[in-house]
Amino acid sequence: MPRDTTKTGRAMPVRKRIVLIAHDNKKDDLLAWARFNRGTLGSHDLYGTGTTGSLLAKELGLEVTRFLSGPLGGDQQVGAAIAEGRVDLIIFFWDPLEPHPHDVDVKALLRIAVVYDVPIACNRATADFVLSSPLLEREYAPVASIR
Repeated sequence: MPRDTTKTGRAMPVRKRIVLIAHDNKKDDLLAWARFNRGTLGSHDLYGTGTTGSLLAKELGLEVTRFLSGPLGGDQQVGAAIAEGRVDLIIFFWDPLEPHPHDVDVKALLRIAVVYDVPIACNRATADFVLSSPLLEREYAPVASIR
């Protein structure tokens, strides 16, 4: 049965638009995870912020469209892409134990993902579950909590 998309006005296509983000202390973790999941990630459109996007493209040999670096506005660009319906899934290995000068942008990004019902995995275990979901390989219509 198709889901109601009147609140979001969109359905996720089979080929998902996946944003990959990692704070400095988590870049190696994200790269290791992405290497392990290269086959699956290669079936989707990949986006990344700043250095993370460059590292992923080089490491995986896949095309990764880049936003700005997070502290320079990349998190806000991702948030805008969510609001415009151009993002289906976010893998964001963020470091909750380190202070970040752009912490308000990180919180805004997490908030907008929840508002628009965009899956956002913030650690490897969640990313593993999301990437292995059967929903990843078919159309999916999220129902956002927008009022």
